Amino acid sequence: MHFQLAAPAGLDYAVNRYRREAERHYQIVEDHLVGREWVVGSGYTIADMSLWGWIDRASRVMHGAADPLGAYPNLKRWFASVDARPAVARARAVGSDHAFKTERDEQALRALFPSNYPPAA
Repeated sequence: MHFQLAAPAGLDYAVNRYRREAERHYQIVEDHLVGREWVVGSGYTIADMSLWGWIDRASRVMHGAADPLGAYPNLKRWFASVDARPAVARARAVGSDHAFKTERDEQALRALFPSNYPPAA
């Protein structure tokens, strides 16, 4: 996501390289979910919870795609099942009562990408 959304323009190699890597990972999960309802075993587990957090970002990972999970029907089905759980609604509400900073000024960029700046004197 960094190269697609935050890095300077002109890094096409990096954008494509990491986009293809994300697609490769999605395909691994897609293939694993053939004939399965959940990631591990016959019920919802911590593996599903963990994977949900990554797949929830598919629209950012697959930046610009009309249907980010469209090429992965098993993954899309699985995600919809997890996403419909009441605990997901509670998780999404965490922090909703806090006004997070949205400006990408120098202070924010230094916090997000400290390796791009020299150490403070």
